[in-house]
Amino acid sequence: MRVNARSSHIRSILTCCAVATNAICAGGVYSFPLIAPALVEKLKLSQPQLTTIALAGMAGQYPFAALVGKAIDRYGPWSCSLAACILNTLGFGLFAREVAQTPSDISHSSTGSFRLLVLYFAMIGLATVSSYFGLVFAATKTFPQYIGIASGTSMSIFGLSPFFLSVVASRYFTPPGQTLNISAFFTFMAVLTGSVHLISTLIFRANPVPSAAPADDERRESDAEALDALDDMEGEAEPLLREGSPKPKDPASVHIIPIEEPQHGSTLDLFKDPYFWVLALWMLLIVGAAEMVVSNLGSIVLSLPSSSGSGNASASANVAAQVRILSFFNTASRLLVGPLADTLAPTAAYHDGGVWAFSRRRRASRIAFVVGTALVLAATFAWLELGVRMQEAVWPLSVGTGIAYGATFTVLPGILSSIWGLQNLGRNFGIISYTAFVGTPIFSYLYAFVAARHVAPDEAACMGVQCWRATFWISIATSLLACGAALVLWRRWRHRV
Repeated sequence: MRVNARSSHIRSILTCCAVATNAICAGGVYSFPLIAPALVEKLKLSQPQLTTIALAGMAGQYPFAALVGKAIDRYGPWSCSLAACILNTLGFGLFAREVAQTPSDISHSSTGSFRLLVLYFAMIGLATVSSYFGLVFAATKTFPQYIGIASGTSMSIFGLSPFFLSVVASRYFTPPGQTLNISAFFTFMAVLTGSVHLISTLIFRANPVPSAAPADDERRESDAEALDALDDMEGEAEPLLREGSPKPKDPASVHIIPIEEPQHGSTLDLFKDPYFWVLALWMLLIVGAAEMVVSNLGSIVLSLPSSSGSGNASASANVAAQVRILSFFNTASRLLVGPLADTLAPTAAYHDGGVWAFSRRRRASRIAFVVGTALVLAATFAWLELGVRMQEAVWPLSVGTGIAYGATFTVLPGILSSIWGLQNLGRNFGIISYTAFVGTPIFSYLYAFVAARHVAPDEAACMGVQCWRATFWISIATSLLACGAALVLWRRWRHRV
């Protein structure tokens, strides 16, 4: 018995290590702001071309989310870790080779080279979603009794990946006074991600996790038994209160607050709900604008002068610093908003007699966080428009975008499960994620074409606030529109979520 327990602990520790290493290395697609300046300098790519490459990796993740999820359900997390191993090795390796083979004296970009870079970065994006799904499901299925901590911790480590990779890129692959050495850095990434995911594949394969969770009826019976036991204990401790009086049957007697049950319907029923489309609009506007900033953070920083005036070295350092700031606050918001939402706005669950109710008093609605992310994003973009004129002053944009982006994906599962049911959470989360597939290209190409219009004839890239001024004024308006959509949801759902 002791040997089995020790073996189980060892397997759990190995799984934790595999999840953590996959997560910290899986954010290579978010390193694009680091390589964008070097792509402009060495390959002479335009802003629309840079945006296309970034979108191939960023928005290209979403169409394959359902397929990756099915692979995990059928084969387990090891299959996605193996796919990430192959795709990362090929994507980073081929990208590095293409950059290395480009002549240093070219005067304009090569269309053929540009198309290959789009393909290779799309492979890196697909590797990212494969790794992400694999590590999150490996964690949650290994520790189903601590699903919140398992998912939150693994996603937070994943959020730190761009921070970690930017430190490595700046310290070891950026020569003094020059831009990032893309070929060397991406070769390193090919070796690192390939080896890490291969080892994790072997660990996940050797330690299979349960493929199914307990049924809803079983969970309800478990909840009912626990409440009955609690009633018995109260009866022993307070016999005088019960003597001569019948056992209360009202759910309020066990301190629960009944509310409207979730809508356990089909996909068609989901699409018929008008408030689903209001939520989808909010998601499209918030995630689209946030991922536009993530993809173009490097060019936003480089469009402004540096206070130190030290040329490429200072510019590269400033870009890397902004990537680290955004990554840190993206991670911090996931770690803080989750427990805060659970404390202030606990989700409902089935209780004795199949009653869907809150088990304790709520102090707020989770929709307040939905409203808050829109306001944070609007205020962040307004500050950029009104108060940022130097590279070093861009940090509020990184902070606000990181907070809004991380908080969005943290509160969304609780909202979806409360309104449309836990048993369809994966399906509904995947469906609403497709809104980002629409929103991210819209906002990113808006930024790209506005910047391209303001490139001077003798410049390779756009310089000055006019590169992004129109884009962010529009983004302020869309963020306020998202806030209006969130207020509509608050009026409808504030008593349920």
